[in-house]
Amino acid sequence: MSREEHTFAFVDLAGFTALTEAHGDNEAADLVDRFEALTRTALDDGDRLVKTIGDAVMLISPEPRSGLRLVRRIAGACAAEPRFPDPRAGLHHGAAVERRGDFVGAAVNLAARVAAQAIEGTAVVTERVAREAQRLGIAAVPLGVRRLRNVQRDVELWTIELLESSVITSIDPVCRMRIRKDQVTGRIRWGDAEFWFCSLKCLRAFADAPERYSEPSA
Repeated sequence: MSREEHTFAFVDLAGFTALTEAHGDNEAADLVDRFEALTRTALDDGDRLVKTIGDAVMLISPEPRSGLRLVRRIAGACAAEPRFPDPRAGLHHGAAVERRGDFVGAAVNLAARVAAQAIEGTAVVTERVAREAQRLGIAAVPLGVRRLRNVQRDVELWTIELLESSVITSIDPVCRMRIRKDQVTGRIRWGDAEFWFCSLKCLRAFADAPERYSEPSA
């Protein structure tokens, strides 16, 4: 069975577990459905949604340039949605075997491991994708060489911002949802920081246990 080269990307919703706990299973399921719909709308010629895995999607593009553009379109679509979590992504270009509509191989595994290194609103990428980002004028910040779980060799990684925006936003510390200034239901000043909330439910949860939510999310 032949191996084919693609840019493999995994994209998921950062803070999805926190959102599910804060707003419940039904809202989380609706969010996953909407995320899949936004992803399908963002696909261009040559792009493909291979599968969904919980709140994550696995994508392929013909080459790094189209892969980068795809994940940034998805980020832009998510940002345009009211009260929607930020995506995070991982991209790697390599060869894998296609079998029954899915892809198997070290390149796929590496893309998944790379995605786990990303934080909300960013993509972590390997060298070939980072070079293409720089050609597109997208800043690629070196993260250095990392040891990734179940990957034999150390891998050099870079991080890029998925979205450039002048709109003032903040992350609800309870449900990890990104909210714009005009969507804020309430605010609390704690220590040296001000926290914004998408709902009174999240505000009350924070007020009951501020120490739990005031630390940066891992």
